[in-house]
Amino acid sequence: MSSPSAVPGIPTPAVAAPEAARSTGRAPLPGRWGSLGPVGLVLAGGVSVQFGGALAVMLMPRAGALGIVALRLAVAAAVLLLVCRPRLRGYSRADWVTVIAFGVAMAAMNGLFYQSVARIPLGPAVTLEVLGPLALSVVASRRAVNLLWAALALAGVFLLGGGGFDSLDPVGAAFALGAGAMWAAYIVFSARTGRRFPQADGLALAMAVGAVLFLPLGVAESGTRLLDPTVLGLGAAVALLSSVLPYTLELLALRRLPASAFAILMSLEPAIAAAAGFLLLDQALSATEAAAIALVVVASMGAVRTQVGRRRAKEPGAAS
Repeated sequence: MSSPSAVPGIPTPAVAAPEAARSTGRAPLPGRWGSLGPVGLVLAGGVSVQFGGALAVMLMPRAGALGIVALRLAVAAAVLLLVCRPRLRGYSRADWVTVIAFGVAMAAMNGLFYQSVARIPLGPAVTLEVLGPLALSVVASRRAVNLLWAALALAGVFLLGGGGFDSLDPVGAAFALGAGAMWAAYIVFSARTGRRFPQADGLALAMAVGAVLFLPLGVAESGTRLLDPTVLGLGAAVALLSSVLPYTLELLALRRLPASAFAILMSLEPAIAAAAGFLLLDQALSATEAAAIALVVVASMGAVRTQVGRRRAKEPGAAS
């Protein structure tokens, strides 16, 4: 599963608020995390997310896809609310509409993604999912060259589907694409939430909204299985690996790492997911599938670099 990512042309998500962090006067990377460096923090967050997703796949036979999503959101919401302790007063109606929309997008993104990985391997699922942010990047940039990156990504998807998705469950592929669309919506509303709420308060509130929405679905599918100690323990591990830990690491990293560099690193998520699927789930990739994932990763990086070059060209003195 994906963590919040910065997309070129789109404001940085709610959990990544370097300006707000700097205004507090706190050290950029406190404690032992600082020794990793910002790039190391982002990569560690990406590994945590994808290995958390692999653990969720292993847990699905016990709790079901919807049950896992409910556990992940509930545990992550509890941790973030405890840590952030967001205030509930002083916000406008528009603020609450924004954070609720953020929570709905988050819940839908998670639900669709886990329905996908219940049917297709983790690497291809993340590859299809990342098309959502990539499409958002292309639309936001409005540059002709990004059509080339979009075409490259579509070529990767064509390869991944074997020319018609004969090698992938079409329902699983559709769920992954739906998760990608929700990921794009998540990024937009995350950015808006970040402008309206301080620090990670908006994220904590949105996570709570997602948990409330999904808990009835998880209970309906899994029932008392959610109360099994093993399921609860592993579900909490999924929440920590896929939500709490990566969000924290990325927040720390973005205090020193430019959003453009962060977005390039996030483009590696399909490759990290493929590695996690291979190591934990024995999901080996064919040469064609590996080439398809590589094309999508290159397309994502290219779109980011194009946007970065455009921004630099607009800066004063860039032509000198």
